[in-house]
Amino acid sequence: MNISFENPDKLNGVMTLTIEKEDYQADVEKQLKDYRKKANVPGFRPGQVPMGLIKRQYGTAVKMDVVNKLLGEKLYGYIRENKIQMLGEPMPSEKQVMVDPEKDETMTFIFDIAVAPEVNATLTGDDTVDYYAIDVDDKLVDQQVEMFQSRAGHYDKVEEYDAAQNDMLKGDLRELDADGNAKEDGIVVESAVLMPEYIKVEEQKNLFNGAKLGSVITFNPRKAYPESDVEVSSLLKIEKEKVADMTSDFTFLVTEVSRFAKAEVNQELFDQVFGKDEVKDEADFRQKIADGIKTQLTTDTDYKFLLDVRAYLEEKVGELQFPDALLKRIMLNNNKDKGEKFVEENYEASIKELKWHLIKEQLVAANSIKVDDADVKNVAKETARIQFAQYGMANVPEEYLEQYAESMLKDRKNIDSLVDRAVDVKLIAALKGVVKLNEKTVSLDDFNKMMQEK
Repeated sequence: MNISFENPDKLNGVMTLTIEKEDYQADVEKQLKDYRKKANVPGFRPGQVPMGLIKRQYGTAVKMDVVNKLLGEKLYGYIRENKIQMLGEPMPSEKQVMVDPEKDETMTFIFDIAVAPEVNATLTGDDTVDYYAIDVDDKLVDQQVEMFQSRAGHYDKVEEYDAAQNDMLKGDLRELDADGNAKEDGIVVESAVLMPEYIKVEEQKNLFNGAKLGSVITFNPRKAYPESDVEVSSLLKIEKEKVADMTSDFTFLVTEVSRFAKAEVNQELFDQVFGKDEVKDEADFRQKIADGIKTQLTTDTDYKFLLDVRAYLEEKVGELQFPDALLKRIMLNNNKDKGEKFVEENYEASIKELKWHLIKEQLVAANSIKVDDADVKNVAKETARIQFAQYGMANVPEEYLEQYAESMLKDRKNIDSLVDRAVDVKLIAALKGVVKLNEKTVSLDDFNKMMQEK
């Protein structure tokens, strides 16, 4: 076999592979013999089918299977051995001459290879990158305390509805006819639940003001929720498709008024949030909450740091030249169902991501970043910890985090993103020790505004 690679402009490579008969013949003969042993042809005993018949039926297909396998092995082997930084996949060249597998013993294959441009993305202590720390102030802690209070809260029974308290009403619904009487065979819903504060139309909402146990309110559900068929169907226990025809008024007999009360900030709440006797007083409670917020926000500030590193290096590296025509062919080949318009509309964005990919690859290599299964599992556990924290669960046992992480790792769709995240975690830690950090403290609101501008 003869392999040659030409790359005159350093971007558009052409690889030519010439395969001779002796390169593939032995493997072809071996496979045909295996076919003969297994072939089931009427009129012949197993293993006794004439080789000539086997060759006529399977020879060309076997030959091409062997050649294609050999072609792939040699092509990618050459790329690895010669450290060619290929972008995408090899594309059959437009210079390719048709190969006849039945007649040609010597076959030549030509591939176009998109080669990555040279990138110099080095970082040293002379490089300065912003690093933002979010100020965990009393306002943030207050919000978290209130969230824990709400999650641990309860409903108390009261005598009179108060809109300002966002009270919940329970009662019996009855459909009325045009004369305002209970409709025969009309809809009746017992123990229906209503929160009038969420009624969209003020006129209908105000009908419930001052309601007490035993009060009867007449209102129109369709008018109360004019844009939400789901809420009407849920309230009246009817199919969503029937809501459009529902124009009746209903009476609502109040049988219960409930008012939500937040949990007190006391030892019971401390134990519920952080575990038995882990926190002894409110000051310690607020400090542990602040520490937890800082840990959660570090993930965000580290991510912002990586974005700033990216912007800094993209500008430092400058414009890169890519084999545009060939990359567009590759992109079109990978998106045949979307067509050339899709390629033109998305090519610039894909090149921007490709540039960062090349820069990041160089950073990973320069900092000897490697991840193993333990690193990926730790990222899965941290992801689980953050998700639980968002639901107000601050003291999740390690065994539950382990189980959640194991569940994530069983889904192959999660693996690539978790591996990427594990690489990012190590890369961020390494780069924070390489560059000079221009540390800035900002409020959470200002930080979120910066992230929205990205």
